[in-house]
Amino acid sequence: MTTSRTLTVPGARLYYEVRGAGPLLLVMGAPMAAQEFAPLADALASDHTVVTHDPRGISGSILDDPEQDSTPELRADDVVALLDALGAESADVFGSSGGAVTGLALAARHPGRVRTLVAHEPPLLELLPDVAEQRAATDGIIETFHREGVGAAWVKFMVNAGFDVGDGADGAPTPPPGEPSEQDLANSARFFAHELRGTTRYVPDIPALTGGPTRLVVGVGAASAGLLTYPTSTALAELLGTAPVEFPGDHGGFLGQPKEFAETLRQVLRDEGANGPFTR
Repeated sequence: MTTSRTLTVPGARLYYEVRGAGPLLLVMGAPMAAQEFAPLADALASDHTVVTHDPRGISGSILDDPEQDSTPELRADDVVALLDALGAESADVFGSSGGAVTGLALAARHPGRVRTLVAHEPPLLELLPDVAEQRAATDGIIETFHREGVGAAWVKFMVNAGFDVGDGADGAPTPPPGEPSEQDLANSARFFAHELRGTTRYVPDIPALTGGPTRLVVGVGAASAGLLTYPTSTALAELLGTAPVEFPGDHGGFLGQPKEFAETLRQVLRDEGANGPFTR
């Protein structure tokens, strides 16, 4: 059974869902909303209390000021508010993509609130050797959004991220199939205008992370070697002094293989002493 709730936080009202029973596990993305994590959360709910939420400004989490930028720090403070509302001193956290960046900010800003953080493919472009080129690429994606709209921006984003989006008749990339809903378009606009730059330019506080009480695990997809988030993840793992843990699929492996992904996550969370690569 899934319970839907809302929580008022500074500047926003957060939508979140609670399902299952057992140790508390927060599962989150950015900009991905709670519904995208539902299959993974369902697969974990047999032995965890799983909490998912819509990040501020996305789907059901409404902002007082729609023009407010979303930063990892703001999103981390929102997660602390969720923990407080749940009456939880701490929780395990799984964050994917921008949600992994949120998790890193959470562990650094609020020591003791995260037991284990599994940061799955955080897009930490500031850690890459070609950071200047990556900043320019991000700025170009945002400019494309303002000039040509969501569809063109997503194509440029996906190409830069390393995904194969195919070729149109004129040789230009074409967007993935499927008709986006009005909410999808609104979430995408929010992402490009107010979230992408702040997330990708976040620099993790390595001393705070390594000196804090949180156990840190960096996750990479088994099929992610050609994606931009693979070198960002391995760079983070190196800075933390750990080896990345392999999860099924690629950047969105939890969508395509939720049961297998959940089992890997379970084992990582059980393996409290792990500091090296995960072996099945």
